Amino acid sequence: MPWMAKRQTLIPTEALPSAEDRLELFNTARDLFLADGFAEIGIDHFALPSDGLEIAHQNGTMRRNFQGYTEDKSEVLIGVGASSISRYPQGYAQNEPATGKYQGRVRNGELASARGHEFCREDHLRGRIIEMLLCDFRADLTQVARELDASLDELLAMCDGLDTALPDTTVLEDGVLTILDHARPLARIIARR
Repeated sequence: MPWMAKRQTLIPTEALPSAEDRLELFNTARDLFLADGFAEIGIDHFALPSDGLEIAHQNGTMRRNFQGYTEDKSEVLIGVGASSISRYPQGYAQNEPATGKYQGRVRNGELASARGHEFCREDHLRGRIIEMLLCDFRADLTQVARELDASLDELLAMCDGLDTALPDTTVLEDGVLTILDHARPLARIIARR
């Protein structure tokens, strides 16, 4: 992210692999992991069949947060250190990004958080759908409606225009939104819609 970390601008863009090259590198690594007995999990993780993450994946209990896939059921993730992000059921909080200011707040017994975002109802609904899509490449909107006390129509409305914006990537049938196999590398883009 050169726009955030200026030191990254020292790497010439032309020295970096293209999107096609990155996909080829990923597919090569994927083939090697699968050949060695690893299971593919979500969009970019691999684990041995005996690993807790793969067991959670098979059981349908795997979760995803902004750090990646997890078998942890906690709704709270506490970030420690400068610029770290915490997630609570109510929203996000980010610690002071400047190390000196962060340390000063901690030394003074002050709250280290510099900013945050309080979740609204739509954040919870969209978040659950996104988590399902990124974990299992499918989101059962009927289940989400039940879990979060929403109407199926409300959730279906959130999916309006997806087939037009990203044609031939998803199927919405019987209240289940599914990312098609060939479109799985686009899961992050689809989830953002």
